[in-house]
Amino acid sequence: MGEVTLTERGQVFESWKNPPPSYLEYYFFNVTNPEVFMAGGKASVKQIGPYTYRVHSSRENVTFLENGTKVYALNPKTFVFVPEKSVGDPQVDIVRTVNIPLVTIMNKLKSSSFFLRSVFSIYINRLDIKLFMTRTVHEVLWGFKDPLLTKLHSTKPEVDEYFGLMWKKNDALEGESVSHNGEQNYLDYVKIDMWNVLREMSWSSSNQSNGTYGTFFHPLTNVNESLYIFAAELCRFIHLAYVEEVEVKGIQAYRFAPRGNVLTSPQNNPANPTNCVPAGECLGTGVLKVREGAPIVVSFPHFYQADPAYINAIDGLNPNKEEHETYLDLQPMTGVPIRTSKRAQLNMILKRVTGFPKTRNIAETIFPIMFVNEMATIDDEPAAQMRSLLSLILRKT
Repeated sequence: MGEVTLTERGQVFESWKNPPPSYLEYYFFNVTNPEVFMAGGKASVKQIGPYTYRVHSSRENVTFLENGTKVYALNPKTFVFVPEKSVGDPQVDIVRTVNIPLVTIMNKLKSSSFFLRSVFSIYINRLDIKLFMTRTVHEVLWGFKDPLLTKLHSTKPEVDEYFGLMWKKNDALEGESVSHNGEQNYLDYVKIDMWNVLREMSWSSSNQSNGTYGTFFHPLTNVNESLYIFAAELCRFIHLAYVEEVEVKGIQAYRFAPRGNVLTSPQNNPANPTNCVPAGECLGTGVLKVREGAPIVVSFPHFYQADPAYINAIDGLNPNKEEHETYLDLQPMTGVPIRTSKRAQLNMILKRVTGFPKTRNIAETIFPIMFVNEMATIDDEPAAQMRSLLSLILRKT
């Protein structure tokens, strides 16, 4: 197995160090009837997108540790907009969505004194800050100067004046990692030993480092295995099970997809205890809290595989396997994924907060903001090389 170990002499080292670009599609849920929702009715949304970016990632400052059995790397990422794969111009196109800074601050203030909440409520009324904001797609993604955060910044300089779902993440370091190189045990090949994000997620007992980034796996994968991949959008490792055999560019592959209990309630999957944080505030199947003290919830797109109550709470959702399932097509002999699609949705918990009259009529809802589809398919030239390699191996066996 030496030829597939993560060493400088290994055949896959350069591909691991400089993986081929992937594409990231962003889809947003534009709110079409905010006044109805604010009055206590059901919200209606219309999906817009994709807004597609080519993602260039690499591994820098590569250092071998523990007698070469582990490898350390920094992981920078760059995003480049691809207009020909997008529906419009993110600098121009407008989206109405949840005012995430406002909802986050209200959530933090819900345990504060009624007086403080009332003063803050008066202030946001004076600034005419609403529960739903209207911004360009580019602003929501890459950042804008938020008036509420700017006010907080004047008294608390550590608060950033800018907000964006991907604020400060372009041309930036995604993190640092330590991975096994597979020399001691080929089954540990490229498994993550340590990832800095995991330290930030230590409140969840389900964050064991027992998976990979999803770009490589150990060779000789069989259909009885569970594959674990780190899903940054879900802030956890998710496990995938064999589904069926598929063919991609003339290459036979095994399709793996998440098991049905990945995002189930803690009553059915004890690995998801964070869904009941704070104690007693439990979420149902198909949605997952990802950060302590924040009203942020992740799911699969359109609440695919979630409790129907979440789907029916919003008009305009249409979950289906073809468009919303995460999957990975793996060439089992080499352990190389030849087609992947990782999908995840960001949602906010909206509910009444005492002291904020703006929320007095709304029904508690897990509100969809946007979802992403990170996809990659092997290029024609590497596919031809793999077909030749596999043919050669088969002739020798």
